[in-house]
Amino acid sequence: MGDKTQLLAFSLASRYRRPWVVMAGILVATVLNHALAASVGSWVSAHVPPRVMAGILAATFVGFGLWTLRPDTLEESRGPSGLGPFLTTTVLFFLAEMADKTQLATVALAARYQSIVLVTVGTTLGMLASDGLAVFLGEKLAERVSMKAIRRVAAGIFIAFGAVSAWAALG
Repeated sequence: MGDKTQLLAFSLASRYRRPWVVMAGILVATVLNHALAASVGSWVSAHVPPRVMAGILAATFVGFGLWTLRPDTLEESRGPSGLGPFLTTTVLFFLAEMADKTQLATVALAARYQSIVLVTVGTTLGMLASDGLAVFLGEKLAERVSMKAIRRVAAGIFIAFGAVSAWAALG
């Protein structure tokens, strides 16, 4: 929560005023992006020893936790002109996810669980849930819950995953 994809979802939903079209674009972009990321993670897990992989995952999750504490920004973009709300959303979301925390977490999860399909489905559902909040409830949520609090909770979860992975690497 609180990263550039939620900012992008909120921006596109307010610009186009077609939340279901924006959500469909998010779905397509996320499935494509996360399937690619999960494939990379699965390949890595097949070629890296489990103990080394656990250590890498521990460092990665702790890094994600610390990275989550820093708010993302969204550079103003008018988007690809003439594509309409669905294709604009799909293109912008696919590009926004490249090397983003969510894509890198998807790589790490696929490396850990070695299931391209289940990781892609799980991370896509998580992305739709968090971006759906931005699309449908963004303004109301922002009035009630501080993004700083949301980032701190998310950071804590990443760091906890890192601690579990570190324990597995050492054990």
